[in-house]
Amino acid sequence: MRHEPVPLTRQLGMYTYRGHTVLEFRGEIDIVAATEIGPFLDRVTGRAGARVVFDLRPAEFFDCSGLRLLYRARVRVLERGGQLHLVCTHPLTLRVFRVTGLARLLPPHPDLDAALAPSGAASGSL
Repeated sequence: MRHEPVPLTRQLGMYTYRGHTVLEFRGEIDIVAATEIGPFLDRVTGRAGARVVFDLRPAEFFDCSGLRLLYRARVRVLERGGQLHLVCTHPLTLRVFRVTGLARLLPPHPDLDAALAPSGAASGSL
């Protein structure tokens, strides 16, 4: 069952799915959006043992500011013993993840169930 995300900013919503905090990125994730989103990500990723999923499916545009957000969040989650999963299906965003090497650090999945499947890869070690 999917819940409607609680809006945190125009570009970020949050809900719980199978014991994980899902952060749903929407619209254009650029430097302006990243500035608004950053404090919310820090709050979620600052908890010990956080279990987080980034869902980028509703995002229409994702620039290097967004990549920095995800990389920083990944480091914070792993430093605190948590898990981070990524859901992304947009071809251009997936290409950027592959070209930058972030896809190796934060493997993308096509949907939430695939990301949270026992064989679904979470973000690896630092």
